[in-house]
Parts: sequence; structure tokens; C-alpha cells
Amino acid sequence: MAAEGNIVATIVAVGILLFASKLMAELFLRFNLPMVLGELIAGMIIGPFALGAFIIWPDGTSMLTLTPEIKTLGEIGAIVILFMAGLEMTPKEFIRGGKASFTVGTLGVVVPFFTGLLIFQAFGFDAYQSMLIATALTATSIAISIQVLNEFGKLKTPEARLIIGAAVVDDILAIAVLSVVISIGGDGDLSAVSPMDVTISILQVLGFFGAMILVSVLVMPRILAKRIWSGKGSIEAIATASFFGAAGLAGTLGLSPIVGAFAVGMALSTAREFKRIENFTEKIGLIFAPLFFVIIGAQVDLRSIDLNILMLSGIIVAVAILTKLLGCGLPAMLFLKDRARGMRVGIGMISRGEVGLIVAGVGVAAGSLSNETYSTIILMVAITTVITPIWLKAEYRKETKKSGTSPPAVKDNS
Repeated sequence: MAAEGNIVATIVAVGILLFASKLMAELFLRFNLPMVLGELIAGMIIGPFALGAFIIWPDGTSMLTLTPEIKTLGEIGAIVILFMAGLEMTPKEFIRGGKASFTVGTLGVVVPFFTGLLIFQAFGFDAYQSMLIATALTATSIAISIQVLNEFGKLKTPEARLIIGAAVVDDILAIAVLSVVISIGGDGDLSAVSPMDVTISILQVLGFFGAMILVSVLVMPRILAKRIWSGKGSIEAIATASFFGAAGLAGTLGLSPIVGAFAVGMALSTAREFKRIENFTEKIGLIFAPLFFVIIGAQVDLRSIDLNILMLSGIIVAVAILTKLLGCGLPAMLFLKDRARGMRVGIGMISRGEVGLIVAGVGVAAGSLSNETYSTIILMVAITTVITPIWLKAEYRKETKKSGTSPPAVKDNS
């Protein structure tokens, strides 16, 4: 009976969250604001730590609870979004931008990590807490940036392709760094860390991603050959099974599942049935994308915030923003030979999203983060997630004013 009650709670929560996300998205659309921002804020407003606490059953229990099933649906949403992003970039385009993507993505991890490590140790945090905060700063969640770029028809621009490529490298390296930090343990003995072991761990992760792309490019187009699948919906179902399977494999091997989904998306970007797959994926994205954003927003608990947390959060947010602008934005300016485009790359990499939440969760589960530190990381994730779409839109508004053209109509692809 408990399992049945959990299923009912999940169904009700999905209904409430999805309705609230689209209602707020429509409101934001009326004010010509990114709908993804409305979906995020909808989660913060209607979530179980805000108005959701007052939506109750007759027996007094909350109708809106973030069950494990709800969080799983949010992860599925991230997988779908990154698969859609992969479809927008062919392997040749990814390789062509490889040097730029690798440089920007690597500096987007190195600069935030070592800056955070030094600053928070100077503030009196022990080595392990400082490493966990620094690791949260390395993360990049580009699902929000991708959605904003897509809404304004900018997904095929040079800066968008660099954001996507660099974020994939960033995500791989961030997961590798997290695995190394976890292996150190709560003692935080930095002297026990071997640079060679760290390098080997990171190279293993990068090697797996390269192998996954290669296998996907060679195998997936053959699996989806039209002559094999003649039944209605077969191509769509096999494509879906493929990117979920790749996501599961990546997760099993310690990578973020979205890395596997992105790799399969790139492999299918040159498939004969590309248009059919793209049209189908856009339809499922209409449900899972807003669910992802509203669930991320619903996990933010602002009730325990006090002045100390606000001050510490201000420092973490400032470090989070500046290190991505410097680590990603400056090298992007050099590669793109355009200051404005490079700035957009830096802005597009600011959002920490679900990856930052994962790092915070690991720290709490290990008993290595205090409640104060955990709250500041959550607040940093929330603020950077909200800032990114607003700032990115403002940059494109500057571009339209300079060119003297009308800004593009916001498309409802969320």
C-alpha cells in the first residue's frame, strides 16, 4: 500500500508541477522573458518548501512531495534536453571545434576549482569542505542555456556550439574531479593526492567519452536503417532506447548520464532518419524539459537562510560568476575573435544546475558539509541558474539593438 501511495503522490505532483510551470512560462512569455526562467521560478513558488506545503490532502498530508520518482523524472528531462542538443551538432562540427571546446571546458574547471579552494580555505573552511565547494563551482549545467539559445533561434551560432562543446568537456572533467575528491575522503589530506593518479582518472573518463562517440557514430546509423524497421513508431522507439541506454551506461561507469545521451544525439545528427527523430524528440521535450526546470526550482529550500548564509552565498556566487567569465569567456573571445560572442560563452557556462546539487548531496551524505555550507551551495546553484537566462537574453538584446533588427519572437519549445 505504501508503494501505491507513493505512485499516487508522484502522479499528483507531476500534474501540479507541470501545470504551474506552463502557467508561469506563459506569464513570462507575455513579458518577452525566457520561459525557462518562468518554469524555474514556478518550481520555487509551488514547491514543497513554499506554497506546496499548504496544498494538502483531507488527512493533512502534503499533496506535493518530491518523491524519488519525481527526481528521476527530472533527470530524464535533463537526458532528453542533452539528446536534443546533441542532434544539433554533427561529429565533424564537434571535432572541428575540439581545440576550442577542450581549452574553454578545461579552464572552466581549473579556474573555478583552484580559485574556490584557495578562497574558502582562507575563510577558515577545512580542506575537504573547501574541495567540495570548489568542485560544486566547476560544474556547468547547460540545459538552461541551450533552452534559451533555442528559444531565440541561436542554437547554430558559433558561440552556441562552443558553449555545448565546452560544457561537455566541462561536465566530464567536473565528474572526474568529483570522483577524485570523494576518493580523498573526509580527512581532506591533500598531501596524499597523487597528481599522476588524478591525471589517469581524468584521462580514463575522457577516453570513455571518446569511445562512446566513436561507437555511436559507427553503430547507431546502421541500427536505425529504415529497411530494418517498418512498423509505426519503430525508428522513434529505437532512437529513444538508444539514448537512454547510452545514458544508463555512462551513469553505470561513473559519468553523468547526460554525457551518454549527448554522444548518441551527435551520432544521430547525420542519420538518414534525422528529421523524423528530431520531430519526435521535440514533442517529448515539450513535456520533459519544463518538468526538469520546475523540479530543479522545487528543490530549493529558502526557509533556513539567515544573514550569515546570505553573506557567504554572496561570496560563493561572486566567485562562481567571475571564474566562469574568466575561465571560459576570455579564451572564447580569443578562439571566436569576437568579444561579444566570447562573453556569451562565459555567461552560458555560469549556471550550475543539477550538477552542483549532486555535489552538495554527496557532501551531505558523507557528513562532510555543515548545514550552513550546504545551504550556501544550494543558494549559489539557484542564483546562477536564474541569472544565466536573464543575462544571456540581455546580451542578445544588445545585439539586436546594434544591428537595428527586431528581436526574434520567443518560441515555445520548452
